[in-house]
Amino acid sequence: MSPIADILRKYGFGFDKRFGQNFLTDVNLLRAIVSDAGITDGDAVLEIGAGAGTLTRALAEKAGKVVSFEIDGRLAPVLSEVLADSPNAQVVFEDFRGVTDEKLKSLVGEDFKVVANLPYYITTPIIMRFAEGALRPSSMTVMVQKEVADRLAAQPGSPDYGAITASVALCCDVKISRFVPRSMFTPPPNVDSCTVRLDFTERMPREEEAQVRRLVKAAFSMRRKTLVNNLSRAGYPKEKTAAALAEMGLRSDARGETLSYADFTVLKNLLSV
Repeated sequence: MSPIADILRKYGFGFDKRFGQNFLTDVNLLRAIVSDAGITDGDAVLEIGAGAGTLTRALAEKAGKVVSFEIDGRLAPVLSEVLADSPNAQVVFEDFRGVTDEKLKSLVGEDFKVVANLPYYITTPIIMRFAEGALRPSSMTVMVQKEVADRLAAQPGSPDYGAITASVALCCDVKISRFVPRSMFTPPPNVDSCTVRLDFTERMPREEEAQVRRLVKAAFSMRRKTLVNNLSRAGYPKEKTAAALAEMGLRSDARGETLSYADFTVLKNLLSV
């Protein structure tokens, strides 16, 4: 197999900034990411953003099946060559953001894992699609900007903790598994990255989770406002919210970033009485 750079040149491929194209080529790193994801030959894997197919190929070495979505049709001849020896890898040339759950289930089933070097511009929407949606993988192992990784794994009360942290924690255990400097990408992006693994777990019934998630969104609607004020804007009486916080041992001027997902669950229950 020729080096990826040679294959890209062979087909006259030029990088398009619109698609956030920053490819990984280091074989050891790619195999490490697959290892971080815990991929075995019994797994169906969904990849979002095939790129030059280097991660796709590494996944196909271990997985039973890999379905990879790629928005840029110009990569078709590149992927055909890179994946020539990976018969268990399928590339779908389509914008993943428009793909329905029904189509995903027809391709990967309902028991699957997500592994991807996510284009930065769709990182949060993709993560939240699975966190908030009906169809969930058993895990997601994704390459994201370091600052996003820090937010996903932040602890309550820390500067990086925010709505996405609490919202993802409602259904996932989150771990940063690997730091990846910008120099590992072709072309190098302007920021460093991390691999983050999110293991999905049913902490509560989905209906209750949706109720807590709405509370989280309201709590962070205005970052500098207190919980009492933000929840008041969402229709929760100030007096009831203050009383609930007091029952939890929290100050009336507490802000959303001080509460864990478990705290938000308790608060939801107190406000529902």
